[in-house]
Amino acid sequence: MSSVPVPAGRLSIFVSEARKLPAFLRRDFLEAWSYRAAFVTDAFNMALQALLFFYIGQIVDPAALPTFGNGEISYFEFVLVGIAISMIVGVGMFRASAAFRNEQLMGTLEVLLMTPTSAATIQFGSVVYDLMYVPLRTGLFFLVVTLVADVQINAGGILPAVVILLCFIPFVWGLGILYAASTITFKVAGGGFLVSILMLTSGAYFPLTVLPDWLATLAELNPLTLAVEAMRESLLGDGGWSDVGSALLVLVLASLVTLALGIVAFRAALLREKRRGTLGLY
Repeated sequence: MSSVPVPAGRLSIFVSEARKLPAFLRRDFLEAWSYRAAFVTDAFNMALQALLFFYIGQIVDPAALPTFGNGEISYFEFVLVGIAISMIVGVGMFRASAAFRNEQLMGTLEVLLMTPTSAATIQFGSVVYDLMYVPLRTGLFFLVVTLVADVQINAGGILPAVVILLCFIPFVWGLGILYAASTITFKVAGGGFLVSILMLTSGAYFPLTVLPDWLATLAELNPLTLAVEAMRESLLGDGGWSDVGSALLVLVLASLVTLALGIVAFRAALLREKRRGTLGLY
């Protein structure tokens, strides 16, 4: 008696859905490329941000900063990692929600959901361009700034830092999906307050030692703090895989949690709007 090949069927569905992702990628790339000036202004804004913190670093005493490796670091070296992380959080989180908000505003969200495409494919496909663009953008920014400003980087820590970055991006994506779910439900972009709190307690722009003790203790639980500190240990100190292992474990777990919450919240938001007949309203 033959049995139904369920795993093979599931694999076929997975392959069928995965083949749709290049269409999302091509659509978003062509849309972004049609506004070429945005790439120029984006690069200009990043350069201005780096220049701003470079001059701020001229009035910051390096003795007030934590040490990494065997010596002191400048404030610009300290904040450079924080700038890179903040770029990932800002771009990754808000673009995930903006993708679905744009579909609402253009009146194509309902049409897209009526196609034989799973909600998970739509979620991933809507941000697949950003998942490729954001790490590339961050890496190029880091490379150019380190060369121009003569920042001392530990070459042996580049690979651990890249792994940390790859483990951290899904965490941001999960937050972005949660943000998108709230946007679909309430029709208003919110979440900026959450980003501000996360960045304030991440140690991206200043040492956590300047915070009140109770807030500094809570900040240690912030996944952004773990990502920032682990990347600093890798790139500015002499830390290796043994120094970032615990941070990687926490980041992976945090990413799984935020992704799960984001997917559940997004599906619940879609079901609610479909039931109310307000999915296309904005």
